[in-house]
Amino acid sequence: MPLILGLIGLALRPGDDGPRRAAAALGITGAALALIDAIVLLAVTTSRGEPLAASTHWVSLGDLEITLGFSAGPAALYVALAVCAVALCVQVYSVTYLHDDPRYAPYAAQVGLFTGAMLLVVTSGDLIGLLIGWEVMGACSYLLIGHDRRLPEAPAAAVKAFLVTRVGDVGFLLGIALLVAHAGTSRISDVLAHDYSHGTLTVALLLLLAGVAGKSAQFPLHTWLPDAMAGPTPISALIHAATMVAAGVYVVFRTFPLFQRSPAALAVLAVMASITILLGALSATAQDDMKRVLAWSTVSQIGYMTGALAVGSPAAALFHLLTHAAFKALLFLAAGAVIHTVGTNYLSRMGGLREHMPVTFWSFVVGLGALAGLPPLAGFWSKENVLTAAAHATDGGEAVPVWAAWLVWISALLAVGVTAWYATRLLLRAFFGPSRQHGPDGPNWEIGFDDGRYHVPAVPHDPPGPMRWPILLLTIPAALLGLAAFAPGFRHALELEDPHLGVALLLPLLLLAAGSGTAWWLWWAVPGVDPVLALGRARPLFASGFHLDHLQSLIFVRPVKALARVATAADEHVVDATVEGTGTATRSLGGMFADAHRVALPGAAVLVLFGALILSVVAWLGAS
Repeated sequence: MPLILGLIGLALRPGDDGPRRAAAALGITGAALALIDAIVLLAVTTSRGEPLAASTHWVSLGDLEITLGFSAGPAALYVALAVCAVALCVQVYSVTYLHDDPRYAPYAAQVGLFTGAMLLVVTSGDLIGLLIGWEVMGACSYLLIGHDRRLPEAPAAAVKAFLVTRVGDVGFLLGIALLVAHAGTSRISDVLAHDYSHGTLTVALLLLLAGVAGKSAQFPLHTWLPDAMAGPTPISALIHAATMVAAGVYVVFRTFPLFQRSPAALAVLAVMASITILLGALSATAQDDMKRVLAWSTVSQIGYMTGALAVGSPAAALFHLLTHAAFKALLFLAAGAVIHTVGTNYLSRMGGLREHMPVTFWSFVVGLGALAGLPPLAGFWSKENVLTAAAHATDGGEAVPVWAAWLVWISALLAVGVTAWYATRLLLRAFFGPSRQHGPDGPNWEIGFDDGRYHVPAVPHDPPGPMRWPILLLTIPAALLGLAAFAPGFRHALELEDPHLGVALLLPLLLLAAGSGTAWWLWWAVPGVDPVLALGRARPLFASGFHLDHLQSLIFVRPVKALARVATAADEHVVDATVEGTGTATRSLGGMFADAHRVALPGAAVLVLFGALILSVVAWLGAS
């Protein structure tokens, strides 16, 4: 439904009130119908006790059978439920957030296409259908990140996201081709059951991981995600919570039986996850842009999910994916409310918002608490499952090497304290202390809301109803979704282990208290001073994301641009010059003969007789 209504919405002419209302109706209706459908299908599959599946033959290429089909078990439908719920909140929220945007109609349609593409990835029973959804998401992300063309950084961020994810998608496509070619079919169930040779399987899975690293912003293809904050904030919520970055995790979850047969692929995944967990967490500590703090936290939290997959617990990965979808969507929409009312993304120009924006403040408390893993909020239970799975894998007995399990466990533990530190810092800088709204250039906010109408506000305040209600609704799963781990039906659907409430919880809780307490102490010791100053010389390193962007530019981007310049020069000065030179020479020669044809009659007669004389001499010589 989002896909069909999104395609209809693309035909609307942007700018007028009529098409705008029609676009809003189409976008909200598509997401709402998809949500209802997901709920009904989940109820049906739960009562039947088996997944819904259908498949049909599409085309045969020699011995290769290509099929089209879907497969929706309870786990897939829980993910679809999260996708639809977040998409509906984003569509409702965007009506007011983009109230004066003349390009709202294509925006709403593209959100619908984005949602439909992710649902195709989730429910496809065929690798070709999954690949189609995967690529449509890439195109939609490019369009939506670059939506506001008035911002100079938006088009550049869109191009960067598209190109970086394309690099991974080359490997992803080759990995799918390798799996399909050896299995003789593109049906996922048959691919999972096929007996691949060890070498073929490992190569195919490593190629898949390239695509996963790109889509899910994992090291070393994570660099596009922080820059993607140039897009509208509701799009950030959609990409970070329920669609783009979740797609890679879900693909590994879906193909996990293959990964279990390749310890080498799991070891690579574990190393990638471990680096990403700490890289994202440490980079988030030094950001001044509120959205970039949340973006780097997404990089880190997706690392938790891939780490859980690496240590052999796809259920823990999917559980954290679901809770993360709730609290990260909440945080981005709440951040949008703050940014929209104060007119800036920068924490250094906020402060004192707690009294003016109580609803937004408490939403942040719930979202950041869940992000940090504060009990009993949702993130606590899902992180506990990831940490427990990693700890168990260090004992051996899993497909992943023991050293890789230790790497994931230690990285995840250290990131607990770091996450608590930057979450507390964000809350303090934005909502506590003196207001920093009056800088040297006067007030730093530009626009606000009053019943949906824009004006210059006297003080910041909570957003209007169409923006406030999605935020409030998302606080419920962000706070309570973790308790679903105690529900037998939910545990059975995800194949999740019973919650562990033992001594092993003490270490993560101590690290959480230490991280949060350190940030509070730094704030209290020197009132009004940013706790980030305690990082000292490490601050620029963390703020730059360890200079990996610059490193990629130095190693890859600049050489490729130089090669492109050489190729362009060769094309212009060799290939084009040859073709154009041939034409120029022919035209010049033709001009010479044209001049000869235009000589006076006596001269022409002399030339004709002279030519006849030459031909006669040649004929006589030839005859003799």
